[in-house]
Amino acid sequence: MIKKILWAIVFLVVAAMLYLQFGNKPAPLPTDTQSSQWLEKGLYDVDYFDVELVDSTRPTQANGDYKGSAERRLKTRIWYPEGLAASAPLLIYSHGFMSARTGGSYLAEHFASHGYIVAAMDYPLTHLSAPGGPLVKDVVNQPADISFLIDQFMSWDADSSNQFFEKIDEKHIGVLGLSLGGMTSTLAAFHPENSDLRIAAAVSIAGPAFMFGPRFYESRDIPFMMIASPIDAMIDYAANGANIPEFVKGSLLVTMQDASHTAFATPGKYFRWLDNADMVGCSVVTRGLTKTEDEAWATELGSAEQGILPVPQPKLCTVDPLPKAMNPIRQQWLTTLAVYPFFEAHFALSELRRQDAEDYLLKTFAAEVPEISVQRAAK
Repeated sequence: MIKKILWAIVFLVVAAMLYLQFGNKPAPLPTDTQSSQWLEKGLYDVDYFDVELVDSTRPTQANGDYKGSAERRLKTRIWYPEGLAASAPLLIYSHGFMSARTGGSYLAEHFASHGYIVAAMDYPLTHLSAPGGPLVKDVVNQPADISFLIDQFMSWDADSSNQFFEKIDEKHIGVLGLSLGGMTSTLAAFHPENSDLRIAAAVSIAGPAFMFGPRFYESRDIPFMMIASPIDAMIDYAANGANIPEFVKGSLLVTMQDASHTAFATPGKYFRWLDNADMVGCSVVTRGLTKTEDEAWATELGSAEQGILPVPQPKLCTVDPLPKAMNPIRQQWLTTLAVYPFFEAHFALSELRRQDAEDYLLKTFAAEVPEISVQRAAK
């Protein structure tokens, strides 16, 4: 009898795991579309490893019961294509508040299969398990973490004993990130005084931008894409996404209808049985923000002369009830279809490939996918 009960429990656990892995998936994209082709895995098998990097030149501030540190420790995951013979573009992914370095793994794996090297860090105080609890205002230190990581790759590229020796294409370094990571990427790419000039293109996925005025973007002329959703419960579309074509010359605004904020991150796929994954995301993030909700730290990003606007942050998660959102797996497909061709349009070695990627983004993407609209700013 006990053996039968144990077998029944095992069966139920296996069934639940299979359903979680394979259940409630969206219909695949039509195979005769360009979108389906751009979503295909690349020629390379993908591998990854984790390494802890230490920046001994900058401190980590005290946070709650955490006393702080004289250094910044950065747990880093690096995805790379196996058997890569030539130098490759480098992308740095930045996670959102209370997330982790694996938050964009679906993007990292896709890029690595197509010959890119992708790295992502657990930022010292904004990741989910940060000592003292996640602290949103440490975002002001994160752009320098990106520069430190680029420095590491440049040193490995010059080291004949390193696996990345002569494997980094220093002219094709890009940044991308979700939410607070999108804001981090924007700061690293455009800040009038503190940007990293090695960054050649940037993507913000539902990143806060309400504090950045037109002047903020004027010091650099590099490709920029914002992906935003009108039903995003955390990052208001009107305040953070809609004005990007007006503020950033040559930029792309990809508007994704019916996309939740939470589903842009890899774990969002596990909430695909909910009508809107922000039901979970809002509950988690609003609790994490309570420790700094009364602190005015935005001025630490820069001054009004640099285009940093002294405006209050729009309130998060005020919509009740939440509207129905698209399946998170489909949302992650569409995010890949925006981000991958964007970088290919600027980083691909072949002029024909670059043109094909740009044509797909500007002409085909929205025509094939009803949830998508693409707006290009004047140059």
